[in-house]
Amino acid sequence: MDRILSRLERRFGKYAIEHLTWVIVGGMAAVFAIAYVRPEFIGKLTLDLPRVMHGEVWRLITYVFIPRDMEIVWVFFSLYWLWIMGTSLEQEWGSFKFNAYYLVGMIGTTVAAALAHGAPMGGFYLNLSITFAFATVFPDYQLYLFFIIPIRMKWIGFIAAAYFVRDFIVMDSWTIRAALIAAVGNYFVFFTGHLIGLARGRAVQMKQAARRESFRPPPTTTGSERAMGERVCAICGAKEEDGADIRVCSCEKCGGPRTLCLEHARSH
Repeated sequence: MDRILSRLERRFGKYAIEHLTWVIVGGMAAVFAIAYVRPEFIGKLTLDLPRVMHGEVWRLITYVFIPRDMEIVWVFFSLYWLWIMGTSLEQEWGSFKFNAYYLVGMIGTTVAAALAHGAPMGGFYLNLSITFAFATVFPDYQLYLFFIIPIRMKWIGFIAAAYFVRDFIVMDSWTIRAALIAAVGNYFVFFTGHLIGLARGRAVQMKQAARRESFRPPPTTTGSERAMGERVCAICGAKEEDGADIRVCSCEKCGGPRTLCLEHARSH
């Protein structure tokens, strides 16, 4: 995928919209402000293909600006979250790749709407798919839930995946399911190669760890050392951590390696 994007960027990179996240977040904020006063305004923005065919072509774009919820706290949180993820991805990828990710998601959502018999559709799941991308690129990014509980981004990704699966099972609308499939499909178009690389790298690490373990020499500690996790005199119980001079004796009397303090090593 990266090779294809590199070729496309050489030809079409100049058309990429810089700071696309700001455009999306600003558009959602404006839609919320207008719809808060005139709720019917939302109906003019949804991805409604029959209306698109009758000339309302702006719906092919404006649906991405529709907030999931009209509660001001939720809107503020979702816009802030989208801004963090989008700007970080755009800095990591560059404007063209981020534009491509969003554009492919929009095309998939439009196709999904067509397969769902043109039922009106918003862009919630498309925007939520950015969470998957962010969690994959920055798995160790740390957040604080309720500003207290630390949690890594990869676990947020798993939570979002569980949310997707739940909605796919619970929702009885194929319009929603089609939007879910489009969002997940967009993610896999861009990240299948990356995920395969991670899996292969993990397999190599496990093989290397097993190989290092096979070359590790066997332990030479006595039973008392293994039990206590320290070097202890087998006769008087003196411990090395307490300052005792502990030696390993392998004379004929001992019949094998045996830990003794210096005094008993000389006199036993």
